[in-house]
Amino acid sequence: MLIKSGDTVLVIAGADKGVRARVLKIDRETQKAIVEGVNKVYKHVKRSQKNPQGGRLSKEMPVQLSNLQYVCEQCTKATRLGVRFLADGSKERHCRKCDASAGQIAPARAAHANG
Repeated sequence: MLIKSGDTVLVIAGADKGVRARVLKIDRETQKAIVEGVNKVYKHVKRSQKNPQGGRLSKEMPVQLSNLQYVCEQCTKATRLGVRFLADGSKERHCRKCDASAGQIAPARAAHANG
C-alpha cells in the first residue's frame, strides 16, 4: 500500500469514477481510504446538544484502495507507484511514468546503501 493520506488520487471504479480528490485518512487494516468528496452518504442525526437542528448530515464513507490510483504531481497523470532505494540507503516512492520522486517512505539504512 503506497498511497498515503494527503495524496491526490483518481477514482477508477464505482459511482464516483473519474473524480480526482485528496486522501483524508487511510485504514491499513481494512485497506480502505476516506477521500474528500467521494462516496458521500446521508447520515440521519437525531436532535442533541451537539446537533440542535438534527436532520441529514452528509459524510464521506471509505473507498477500497484498489479503486484508487495515485496522481503524480509532476506529470499530472494517474499512475502506479514504484519503490526504489536511493544511494544513501533510504527508500522512496516514485512515479512509474515520469520517474519523479513521490516522497521518502523509510529512513536510510547501511544495508541498502550503494557504496
